[in-house]
Amino acid sequence: MHYLAYLVVSLQLYAGVKCQSFPTDLKKCKYGDGQCLTATANDLLRKYPKGIPELNIKPFDVLPVRDWLLVNDSQVGGAWYFFELINQINYGFENTTITEIRGFDKDPTATKIEIHGKIPRLVYKGEYLAKGRMLWFVDINSQGTSDSDFLNFRFDITLKVRIEYRNNKRYLKIYELVPNIRLDRWIMWLDNFFPDNFDLTIAINNLFNRNWVEFWNELEPGILRLFETVFRSMIDDLFDNVPYDDLFLEDVPIESI
Repeated sequence: MHYLAYLVVSLQLYAGVKCQSFPTDLKKCKYGDGQCLTATANDLLRKYPKGIPELNIKPFDVLPVRDWLLVNDSQVGGAWYFFELINQINYGFENTTITEIRGFDKDPTATKIEIHGKIPRLVYKGEYLAKGRMLWFVDINSQGTSDSDFLNFRFDITLKVRIEYRNNKRYLKIYELVPNIRLDRWIMWLDNFFPDNFDLTIAINNLFNRNWVEFWNELEPGILRLFETVFRSMIDDLFDNVPYDDLFLEDVPIESI
């Protein structure tokens, strides 16, 4: 009876380990082979837009985004603003093209890790809350749906990592992720911004879209922090569930060949 119980537990543990394996239809690369890693990353995005449930990797095509307080001015004086994005869903990451990967050596902590990519169109849909006083002391107290389109979205991600050992295997842990973002156009629509005046709602949206560069420059620090959480949520899933060395070809010493 004890032997049978031991056998069942052993099989469960074995199955648990097996389900954490990297998909066999994706090409493994040598450590630090940026060209190969770039091709495999793009293959992963094309073959698995719905994610990999066995590894707890989230879907790339529909990605929930945490609620985010984008602006929170002190509510004093003649002009202040509060703006929060809630229940946001991101669409478009499945269309990402990774253009370059650097790092990911045998010792991943020894060199800087970089991931570069581009997305033709990245869309955020959800809801917003807005309060404030602006535009010649016009009071704002609104909520509604929001749509944001980021066109020709390019990103560079720099990672700093450390190694964590679990069950005698190495796992990668990110302790710093710094995104840099460039885009050709930002189009946003905030529905119901002035609940009692649809013409004024149209006017404020048009004002934003005509002057999106100035708004981007003003809001960029908060937007970058938001995208830091988005990128981390995707990358952490892979590193948390697959041992680092299982992502690469076995490193065979030259003398053993």
